[in-house]
Amino acid sequence: MKYTRFPQKQGLYDSAFEHDSCGVGFVCNIKGKSSNEIIRQGLDVLKRLAHRGATGADPKTGDGAGILIQIPHEFFVKVCVENKISLPHLGEYGTGLVFLPPNKKEQKFCKDVFSKVIGEEKQILLGWRRVPVDDSDIGRAARETEPVIEQVFIGKNKHIKDQLDFERKLYVMRKRIENTIRASGLKQKSFFCITNLSSRTISYKGLLMPGQLENFFIDLKDESIKSALSLVHSRYSTNTFPTWDLAQPFRFLAHNGEINTLRGNINWMR
Repeated sequence: MKYTRFPQKQGLYDSAFEHDSCGVGFVCNIKGKSSNEIIRQGLDVLKRLAHRGATGADPKTGDGAGILIQIPHEFFVKVCVENKISLPHLGEYGTGLVFLPPNKKEQKFCKDVFSKVIGEEKQILLGWRRVPVDDSDIGRAARETEPVIEQVFIGKNKHIKDQLDFERKLYVMRKRIENTIRASGLKQKSFFCITNLSSRTISYKGLLMPGQLENFFIDLKDESIKSALSLVHSRYSTNTFPTWDLAQPFRFLAHNGEINTLRGNINWMR
């Protein structure tokens, strides 16, 4: 069976005409003080953006929702101890959630690609953590396409002194890994997605409704998870087939509004 994100062009449907119209919110402490309250407020904003999301025939499957926060170092140290992963100081490691294929052999292939690329880029693979989720309340369509979600931790090479240089290195590694898996023959490669890979921020997102995010990602219920900012997004995909990887926020921002001006820009270039 071939797994693809979108159906083939048929009848009145053509994926070239897909576009979005979403809801976005932002909460922060202007003095940069991290707290669990900022995350709670961000999740509350997200719930109030439910009217800017959408559902299909399955009323419990949304178009996607998510939250972008600063790396909650205190929380990650705690959960890494439970997973026998030794974390260095904040800023000395990169991390991100990774959507993996359900097939165990294909999961291993993806993780092996991570190990190979991280080694070639002279960084350190600290370990993997299975992200705890509760999918009991998500829709049937979301559950049928649900990936395995794990978190990767990558240590910074001691010769990299600047954090921005490390961010660039994480970007290069992410692109190399994505390109390798995209070019592979994996049957379930459409499940694969690196939601983000950063030493500064992390994103929790999925094919969820705004009110489902907090219950799905059990991490978000922990009071030790703290941030000075919360960027939230509720996706409304017009004439679009929603997928896990297209949920926002993206790795650096969230966008709101139509993006079909892309076709206009392409035509102008022509």
